[in-house]
Amino acid sequence: MSFCTVINCMDGRVQVPVIEYLQKYFDVKYVDSITEPGPNLILAEHKDINYLNSIAKRIDISVNKHGSVGIAIVGHYDCAGNPATDEEQDNHTREAVKYIKSKYPNIIVIGLWVDKQNIQVLD
Repeated sequence: MSFCTVINCMDGRVQVPVIEYLQKYFDVKYVDSITEPGPNLILAEHKDINYLNSIAKRIDISVNKHGSVGIAIVGHYDCAGNPATDEEQDNHTREAVKYIKSKYPNIIVIGLWVDKQNIQVLD
């Protein structure tokens, strides 16, 4: 079995497109989903220890039990949990990627931006 992990918004509009994208991107069959409202903001600020511990526990299961080969953090258009501008959300996602990379240095970590028609990997 092959897995990757996504830390995605709970917004149902972005679930299926992101899963399908990551199956191809990481060449995996399964995508373990960790969802929160506006997770890129939560991880960028890393202020709420309860959220951070919850997310970390779920990442640990995906990485250590399922052998996840990569982690993606998602920001998206019209997010109710992180109602920032697109540019601010991109910055939040980039900061979130740095934070997760520091916790999981041996795993590929990417940031994604999702709009109404496209998914883009952030540099």
